[in-house]
Amino acid sequence: MQRIKTIHVVGDKVLIKPDEGENRTAQGLYLPPGVKEKEQVQTGFIVKVGPGYPVVNPRGFDREPWEEQKNPLAFVPLQAEEGDYAMFLRKDAVEIEFEGETMVVVPQSAILILIRNEFRQD
Repeated sequence: MQRIKTIHVVGDKVLIKPDEGENRTAQGLYLPPGVKEKEQVQTGFIVKVGPGYPVVNPRGFDREPWEEQKNPLAFVPLQAEEGDYAMFLRKDAVEIEFEGETMVVVPQSAILILIRNEFRQD
């Protein structure tokens, strides 16, 4: 049996593989020189997302207090999805290295915009 390491992101956190340095991103976003120099924002692709914001399961309120609740905790899902391209506040990011790859963990509240490839039928 082979042991495999995996990353599990918790709560409202997002794991991002950051872009390395140009003024224009591959998605066509232009970053002003002052922003880039001060490293206020950064961009990258979302690798994994957490389950969301934990809340008490609202369906548990319609039961009697003595009844056993199977799952009293639920999660409000995040807007961010795996594969999205994100612009986020660098000051809120925590840099990690996992198996030789540098990534950042960011709370969803630090994400400014998301770019998502969506397909539509016309």
